[in-house]
Amino acid sequence: MLQRIQTVYLLIVAVVSGGLIFTFDLWTTTNEVVVFAKDELVIFGLFLGSAVLALISIFSYKNRKSQFMLGRLNQILNLILLGFFVYRTLSASGEASDVSEKGVGIFLPVISIVFLILSNRAIKKDEDLVKSVDRLR
Repeated sequence: MLQRIQTVYLLIVAVVSGGLIFTFDLWTTTNEVVVFAKDELVIFGLFLGSAVLALISIFSYKNRKSQFMLGRLNQILNLILLGFFVYRTLSASGEASDVSEKGVGIFLPVISIVFLILSNRAIKKDEDLVKSVDRLR
């Protein structure tokens, strides 16, 4: 059923990971060049992978276990992306770095992780409800 609350959460993750990366910048270089996610191939691929996983998870509503597993996989993907940003930020403090100012786009994986956790909790709640109804039969 597509009218469940986890569908809304997963749709928010898909919009954040697939759409907002084009509007919010990741950082600004020392030459005043604004860098978006589409400029870095690895970051762009990870963001689009997260959006695709969220969309696949939305349409696998009949199998809650695989939907839960896809949510966990998406959380790991966003944690890798967040770790990459943390590494980039910590290495940015040296003189050899060309990053002068961090952008709002660095926090997009955090928003995705929060909504993925909320969707996995709702999926788990649905699974527990189905198991309790099966016990009554």
